Amino acid sequence: MAEYKAPLRDMQFILNDVFNAPALWASMPGTEEASDHLAAAILEEGAKICENVLAPINRQGDEEGCQWQEGIVTTPSGFSTAYNTFAESGWAGLGGEPNYGGQGMPKMLTVMFEEMLYAANSSFALYPALTTGACLAINAHASDTLKALFLPKMYEGTWSGSMCLTEAHSGTDLGIIRTRAVPQDDGSYAVTGTKIFITGGDHDLTENIIHLVLAKLPDAPAGPRGISLFLVPKVKVDAEGNLGDSNQVSCGSIEHKMGIKGSSTCVMNFDGSQGYLVGDLNKGLAAMFTMMNYERLTIGLQGIGLADVSYQNALAYAKDRLQSRAPTGATHPDQIADPILVHPDVRRMLLTQKAYTEGCRAFAAFVGMKLDIAKHHSDDVVKSSASNMVALLTPIAKAYFTDRGFENCVLGQQVYGGHGYIREWGMEQFVRDARIAQIYEGTNGIQALDLIGRKVSANQGVWVKDFGAEIADYIIQMPQDAALAPFVTALNAANDLLQDTTDFVTTHSGEDKNFIGAASVDYLNLFGLVAMTFMWTRMAAAALPQADDPFCSGKLKTAHFFIQKLLPEAYAYQAKVKAGASTLMALSDDEF
Repeated sequence: MAEYKAPLRDMQFILNDVFNAPALWASMPGTEEASDHLAAAILEEGAKICENVLAPINRQGDEEGCQWQEGIVTTPSGFSTAYNTFAESGWAGLGGEPNYGGQGMPKMLTVMFEEMLYAANSSFALYPALTTGACLAINAHASDTLKALFLPKMYEGTWSGSMCLTEAHSGTDLGIIRTRAVPQDDGSYAVTGTKIFITGGDHDLTENIIHLVLAKLPDAPAGPRGISLFLVPKVKVDAEGNLGDSNQVSCGSIEHKMGIKGSSTCVMNFDGSQGYLVGDLNKGLAAMFTMMNYERLTIGLQGIGLADVSYQNALAYAKDRLQSRAPTGATHPDQIADPILVHPDVRRMLLTQKAYTEGCRAFAAFVGMKLDIAKHHSDDVVKSSASNMVALLTPIAKAYFTDRGFENCVLGQQVYGGHGYIREWGMEQFVRDARIAQIYEGTNGIQALDLIGRKVSANQGVWVKDFGAEIADYIIQMPQDAALAPFVTALNAANDLLQDTTDFVTTHSGEDKNFIGAASVDYLNLFGLVAMTFMWTRMAAAALPQADDPFCSGKLKTAHFFIQKLLPEAYAYQAKVKAGASTLMALSDDEF
């Protein structure tokens, strides 16, 4: 059975040594209480619940799955008890708005805890993740009355949340949804329709579930401009917050899935259910994207978490499994064979896992830092710049983290050889659980289109130039040390490659309507590698003064591996971007 140990040393290294997060938090109103000691205590306690409560029920949750019977959904054995422990310990409101009972911890810190949750038990983690996203949207767009009525119970974990977008005939194309909301005399709306693929749409963990539902009024404009957002509780709630009658919200069935089987994926029916408008009429997509953007980043963290737990177990196996001798001769002559860790190809797989997992973890903290600045900084210009950077980097975080996360889980399975294919070892579950992360919250192809279309081409690459300027400024401030010269050279070249490719994209995007779609995924992967180079350069610089510590010397060597063995792929991605769309579109339908 697979085991999990939270990477506390690495998380604290990223927060304290790479980004000096405590100094940033101390400088901004709203985060000043988040000291290094408090952050360490939170991560240590978070590690305990993840290691001791959630990880032990992960395989059991996969084996049992959720069950549906006559409209009632039950989670696997142990999930309800674990959730009660989770909620009673205050984890549901870790990053929540303090005015409504949340703890207001910085995003740089909460991304670390969320990664632990996904590594320990991805199915379980999705329930609080959907609640957190719903709380963000309610806090940003709902009336004060709705916020006061619903947020405290959600932050304490007594009530949970869900996001209801997709319908059977409309996936990404939300403009054609059929769910309707009819105004009522009391100011509420009667919501009717069916939504599919609703994560946590129904379960037995909380006494109420607060659904955020996209719907259209009968006279709404056609297309996306006619979508509104409604808060629809499973159980009606009176003005004092007391539960009342059923709200005509039911689960028609649950999906039987490849992975994350302990997470209920529901078909939800709304039959004249009482709902409340969130935000303005016909502007529901803008309100819902507050939640969607949170979910994009958190699903990226799912990719990191699963990559890390796969790496941990693959490394332990490689140190223990004896097979053949090292190419240079026996390293353990007293044993019948050497551990497979001596073999170059096994090291290639493990180092690839390590380099991508740790690089993505640092990049997640970087995005979290920009979110903290965008929310809390006292300078509006700085806040605006950080907000733009979050918009640019969010689709990369979702797609790049989950693509690399899935690939890393496959590598971890491969290290085990035949045992990796056997359920009892746990590695094949990580592969199955990781696969969905590339699909939901907007497929990774949609993320790539969002990046290259809305975030790059639409503004002629201005935000990418800002990202490049931040890299250039960092290089100027780096310590002048010969040991860092290879990283400076690699980072400068990677930044130039990104800027050159971006110029090519913005110049050619108007010449061929298929160009953006053809270049999008390759461009995102190139950008991801450049971002990883930035992160590994920062980590190398932070590790160098402590190079006599095996943790830091390992960082430096992994950084060298990244720039020599993984970064060169960026040049291939540029070549593919510049190849254009012609070969993709050349075949007729009959020639496929």
